[in-house]
Amino acid sequence: MKDCRVIIMGFGAVGQGVAEAISLKKEMIKEEYGVELKIVAAADSSTSAISQDGLDEELLLKTKKETGKLKDYPEYGGEKSNIDVLESVDYDCLFEATPTNIKDGEPGLSLTLKAFSEGKDVVTSNKGYLALNFEEVIKAAKEKNVQFRYEATVGGAMPIINLVKDTLSSCKVSSIVGILNGTTNYILSRMTSEGSSYKDILRESQELGIAETNPEQDVEGIDAACKTVILANSLLGIPATYNDVSVEGISNITSEAIDLAKRDGYLIKLIAEISPDKLKVSPRLVKEGSQYDVNGTLNMATVKTDLAGDVSVIGLGAGSLETASAMLTDLISILKFKN
Repeated sequence: MKDCRVIIMGFGAVGQGVAEAISLKKEMIKEEYGVELKIVAAADSSTSAISQDGLDEELLLKTKKETGKLKDYPEYGGEKSNIDVLESVDYDCLFEATPTNIKDGEPGLSLTLKAFSEGKDVVTSNKGYLALNFEEVIKAAKEKNVQFRYEATVGGAMPIINLVKDTLSSCKVSSIVGILNGTTNYILSRMTSEGSSYKDILRESQELGIAETNPEQDVEGIDAACKTVILANSLLGIPATYNDVSVEGISNITSEAIDLAKRDGYLIKLIAEISPDKLKVSPRLVKEGSQYDVNGTLNMATVKTDLAGDVSVIGLGAGSLETASAMLTDLISILKFKN
């Protein structure tokens, strides 16, 4: 039986989702792939828990929920964070789940490059440093001959990167158009069904935990723009960065505008368009009953290919366990590749 020792960097909603997913699926992975997953370290913004023999997933989650700090994990909690954690324990794969930062990509960028330099594989959910430095990061992974997977950076549980790279590998992709942010889709869906104002639905979304306390990255289109950059680079080979995307959010959408659209059989959705001629995120009219007519926190995307025609995918675009499912799937892909 082989061990796969992992570190979870970032123990917010996604990092906790990864710990829960490992707890739920480690026996399946052991039976099907002959690999025993061990979390040898987990770190939040300022503290960590580290044990070469492995940490208990449920106790990690319990500690974080009850005290807010991983330093309170019995016996193995401490004050180390970020790079220090990577240097404190031997591991095989880094789950990089620190918050998205579109200013300089830190700390995710440094953590990922550090892991590569030590010959470690990385699975990330972090859009920030890929939106800023996609080519640099991919080049670094190739130079060190390590596996780097990032399905969770786009669409949560909606499969698109691996779908195109694996299932549609014979096809050339000419464009991708879709809804890439679950929070804005939820807000617009509720405004459409209830006739409520943007401010009222945003406040309710924050109370439900669907929207962040500071919702700017979602509602101003920043999150969808980051995903646009990642898809442009990874699936269309366009060497774009965040500054190449035209971005407009939904904060100026009124209930009156939504009502006018409905009268003519249309909906307003925040749409990302990725093609060699256009990288754009903006509110757009879509036909009711079309593939873009999805509600709640669902994401969707239509991939236009030369051989397979148009292929549309739909999946939950928000949620800790949903995003973690994409990260765990990426790890399983790495295990398959190495076996």
